[in-house]
Amino acid sequence: MTLIKSISGIRGTIGGKQGDGLSPLDIVRFTSAFATYIKRSLHKDKLTFIIGRDARISGDMVNHTVVGALLGCGVNVIDTGLSTTPTVEMSVIDNTADAGIIITASHNPKQWNALKLLNNKGEFISAIEGNEVLRIADEQDFEFADVDKLGVYSKDDNAIQKHIEKVLALPLVDRNAIKKANFKVAIDCVNSTGGIAIPMLLDALGVKNIEKLYCTPDGHFPHNPEPLPENLSEISRVVVQSKSHIGFVVDPDVDRLAIVCEDGEMFGEEYTLVAVADYILMHQKGNTVSNLSSTRALRVITEQAGGQYSASAVGEVNVVEKMKETNAVIGGEGNGGVIYPELHYGRDSLVGIALFLSHMAHSGLICSALREKYPDYYISKNKIELSDGVDIDDIISKIRTQYHKQPINDIDGLKIEFDNEWVHLRRSNTEAIIRIYSESDSMAKADHLANKIISDIREILRPSIDFEK
Repeated sequence: MTLIKSISGIRGTIGGKQGDGLSPLDIVRFTSAFATYIKRSLHKDKLTFIIGRDARISGDMVNHTVVGALLGCGVNVIDTGLSTTPTVEMSVIDNTADAGIIITASHNPKQWNALKLLNNKGEFISAIEGNEVLRIADEQDFEFADVDKLGVYSKDDNAIQKHIEKVLALPLVDRNAIKKANFKVAIDCVNSTGGIAIPMLLDALGVKNIEKLYCTPDGHFPHNPEPLPENLSEISRVVVQSKSHIGFVVDPDVDRLAIVCEDGEMFGEEYTLVAVADYILMHQKGNTVSNLSSTRALRVITEQAGGQYSASAVGEVNVVEKMKETNAVIGGEGNGGVIYPELHYGRDSLVGIALFLSHMAHSGLICSALREKYPDYYISKNKIELSDGVDIDDIISKIRTQYHKQPINDIDGLKIEFDNEWVHLRRSNTEAIIRIYSESDSMAKADHLANKIISDIREILRPSIDFEK
């Protein structure tokens, strides 16, 4: 059993003893701590929270437990039911709510669930705020409401529809062009809430030919739910066999978007944001942001369009902070996460699909030809597992010294630039691991760069070998 407390929320496996996984008692404790934190930070006695969940098997149990804890804390609850992460984020804003809780473990397998915590802007709370929530939970520094001050429960069954209407209202979402293009679209929604939201969106955009794969929101994931190429062989076959123009794949909470071209080849998760950003920058000059581990291609197209690219620390909350700081018109992460502030500050596959189809319709290009427009970069992802007690910060510091003549960014681990290549070292927050991401214009070169850094770490650790690749 596993329980992980991080900037991404409270995440754990279902079952086992309290503290070993995400048990009902743990759910009550962390939910009550979050309600207490919001009440104190906003100096309000009566709060309203928005909640929603993906379709995983444990979702109903977790949902009931969260609702009960919030009502017990005197918090009014608006429940969006089976929903998506971006839908809940937008519902917080639309309802002028004080906070939100999304019940989803994102791309994790079915035995996992999580509480993702939102502030009154519909954005993830910061690390500092999260640490205070954890302190309140650890010390059980909360108390529950008297019977006359219990919260009130209500439901919003139209949250997804409201979300879609706001996507359609965006000036750069061209429904007429999409409808005229008469696209045939295949989708894989991994039997979660994308199976509700994505067909509704496509229908609203005028797409009438939809090949649906795994759109029953019952939480029985047919394959690993993370939208990576190795998990998408079936949708790839369906796109080709059905002669679809494009395939879209989302994760269980619909904030990551993967794209499959008409020939069954992957568009590339790193390039979802690149393509959408290209479309935005064609119509609006501005800046862009992605995290340090995302492809250089976004920087290239941004500078070509006359904008400025900035890199943030890894994590959606950090990307959003940097986007606000630089007044970015588009941003996100290289895992298929698109953040379009014209709609809201959150990764959103619905707006990603609508903008990508608008881009295709305006360009007149097939999906694979659109991909060929962008520079080819390849990312090699590696990690080193170290023995407990090894000083990871010292290792990274010595690598920094070794490469001090190169451009360096150390806001999140260590990123070293080499002309058109880079390598990014980050320590895990939960394990004795250094993650090493590298990028070049071929996979062989990216692997070579990663292996060079791994070799450097070997030398630092000699004479004892305290790691596994």
